[in-house]
Amino acid sequence: MFRLLSTLSKNLILAIPAVMVAGFLFGLVVPAGWLKTLIVPLTFLMVYPMMVSLKLAKVLEGGDGKAQFLAQVINFGLVPFFAFGLGRYFFPEQPYYAMGLLLAALLPTSGMTISWTGFAGGNLGAAVKMTVLGLILGSLATPFYVQWLMGATVPVDLLAVFSQIVFIVFLPMGAGHFTQAYLLGKYGQKAFQAEWAPRFPPFSTLGVLGIVFVAMALKAEQLAARPAELLQLLGPLLALYAGNYLLSTVLAKLLLPRGDAIALVYGTVMRNLSIALALAMNAFGSASSDAALVITLAYIIQVQSAAWYVKLTDTLFGQKPAA
Repeated sequence: MFRLLSTLSKNLILAIPAVMVAGFLFGLVVPAGWLKTLIVPLTFLMVYPMMVSLKLAKVLEGGDGKAQFLAQVINFGLVPFFAFGLGRYFFPEQPYYAMGLLLAALLPTSGMTISWTGFAGGNLGAAVKMTVLGLILGSLATPFYVQWLMGATVPVDLLAVFSQIVFIVFLPMGAGHFTQAYLLGKYGQKAFQAEWAPRFPPFSTLGVLGIVFVAMALKAEQLAARPAELLQLLGPLLALYAGNYLLSTVLAKLLLPRGDAIALVYGTVMRNLSIALALAMNAFGSASSDAALVITLAYIIQVQSAAWYVKLTDTLFGQKPAA
């Protein structure tokens, strides 16, 4: 079981499209409304495992202040408004698609931020700190951004969104922190890092794939009636990621040393799509599957683009100095 989940985690680029197709076919053949009852347990399964290995104390460490400042300016001062503009342009009559695009832009960083920074030879410490800060700040800011930017076109219950953030982020964060503390106390730091910490994230993949399946099954009949709809969503998503990569790369190259520059790119382009997807499915009523579909497609673009960017890293930022 663990080996299968690890394999799926390393092959999301294939697993997510396969599960999308499976969910679509399931929704065409079987009434899918009952799948909504799985959203809450799948949400917890998706988020809690990521939190067990999250090092909250990293926020207090110094040494990369400029990179951290730039990351938060990009993540909360620029990207959400770019996504909002794209949503207004591409989806003037489809506000829940625009909402999905905004949610994908509002929750920066994930475990992928750290992984891809490591693959590219960037500053892992800076990436971990960006991940923690992005998760906390994004969770606190998202309800206000949604109300401010989308409240005129989409009914937004601010209290309901906050309660979902508490359930989706802070409850699993607390549970993950206590799990981490228990395992550290019982087995020690070395055993925790080597044996226990790697066991949890693959279970998050199971939750992600489950939510993707549910989202596609709930949208299957609508997509079958309007097959061009998927292609309609790809354009603004590609524009969002392309603009984000371009902005982050230019600022990183101009203002930061190589290691911090790579961390900045992955700390601002990688979005926490798991939490965005969970929020979309839980907080916005019957039309939530529209927003969720946009975020589901974002997974494909995000994973593929991150892999390609690793190949360009040395060209953009130079070779990693010899140890």
